[in-house]
Amino acid sequence: MAINCGIVGLPNVGKSTIFSALTSAPAEAANYPFCTINPNVGIVDVPDHRLAYLSNAFKPKKTIPAAVEFVDIAGLVKGASKGEGLGNQFLSHIREVGVIAQVVRCFENQDIIHVNNVVDPASDIETINIELALADLDTVDKRADRATRAARVQGKDAQKEADLVLGAIAKIRPLLQDGKAARDADLSDEEKASIYDCHLITMKPQMYVCNVDEEGIKNGNAHIETVRSIAAKEGADVVVICGKFEAELADLESQEEKLAFLEEIGLKESGLTSLARAAYHLLGLRTYFTAGEDECRAWTIHSGDTAPKAAGVIHTDFERGFIKAEVYSFDDFVKYGTEQKIREAGRYRMEGKEYIVADGDIIFFKFNV
Repeated sequence: MAINCGIVGLPNVGKSTIFSALTSAPAEAANYPFCTINPNVGIVDVPDHRLAYLSNAFKPKKTIPAAVEFVDIAGLVKGASKGEGLGNQFLSHIREVGVIAQVVRCFENQDIIHVNNVVDPASDIETINIELALADLDTVDKRADRATRAARVQGKDAQKEADLVLGAIAKIRPLLQDGKAARDADLSDEEKASIYDCHLITMKPQMYVCNVDEEGIKNGNAHIETVRSIAAKEGADVVVICGKFEAELADLESQEEKLAFLEEIGLKESGLTSLARAAYHLLGLRTYFTAGEDECRAWTIHSGDTAPKAAGVIHTDFERGFIKAEVYSFDDFVKYGTEQKIREAGRYRMEGKEYIVADGDIIFFKFNV
C-alpha cells in the first residue's frame, strides 16, 4: 500500500534539512529560497517496537517494517497559486501525496534568512494555507464549469451527476474563498466521491511540524505554542523537531549511539520517529503482522478492513481465494510467549470473511485458488 507524505512550507524553514535527516538521503539544503526545485523522495521505515519484539522472538531471515514515502517539495511563497516562485509546478507535486506535513519555523536565528524577514509562525501558516486554498478554488471553479457543460449535452444521468458535483462545490467554495480547507466542509460520502477527481490539496489530512533550535526542543517556546493553538482549532496534529539534532542523530551509525544521544538531550525518541508515526496514523492506517522463521513483516491496512481485504495486501490471490485467518494478538504473544501457549489458553482464533482486522493482530491466512 502506497503511503506518501509531502513536506511543505515557506522557503528556508528547514524542510530539506529535516528530509535529509529523515531519509538519510541528502537533499540540497542552502541558505536561500528555492534551493529545492524538483521534489526529493525518500522511504522511511515506520518504527514499531512490536515488530522488533517479534523479530527477536522468531529470529527470522528477514524483518520488513511498514514504510512511509516522504516527498520534499520546494518552498511555497505568497502568490504561489498564481505562479509566483514556480508555484504552479510545486503545487502539482503536492496534489500527488496522501498527507501533508507543513514545516513551520519556530526558532530565531539572524544568520538564517527568513523569506519575510521575520519569524512569525501564525503568518507563515496563514500564507501557506491561503495559497493551497486558492489553488483549490481555481480547481473547483474549473470542475464546476465542466459539470455544467456536461449536463447540458449528456442528458438526465449527467444532470444528476452534475447536481452532485455542484452541490459539493457549493459547500467547499466559501471555505476556500476564506482561505480555509476543503476538508472542513460537511460533505456526504457520495459528494466526496463526486469531486475525488479534483484531487484537492486542502482535502488531504495535514499536520504541523515545528522546526526548533536546541533550546526549543528542550524547553519549548512561544512559537511552538502559537502553532499548537492553531492546530487545536483545526484538529490537526503537531510534531516538534530540531532539524539540527536530527541531522546529527542520522549521522550516528549504531542504535546504541543514537539512544545515548537522545538520552543526553532528554528525549525518549527522535522527532522523525514521531513524524513517521504521525503520518501513518493520520491516514487512518493500521498494522498487522505475519511472523515466522523466514520473515517477520508489518503490513499496512486501513482501519475497518476485513480479513480478506487484509490478505489482499499480501497478494490478490490471498483475497480472491480466502478461506480463513488464524489470528492471535501481539499482546497475547507477549503475555504467553509462544503460539503453543496461546493455543492452550484458548486465545488462538479462527476468523472468517467478516472479521475486522485489529491493529497488532498476528495472522496466518489460508486460501485456495
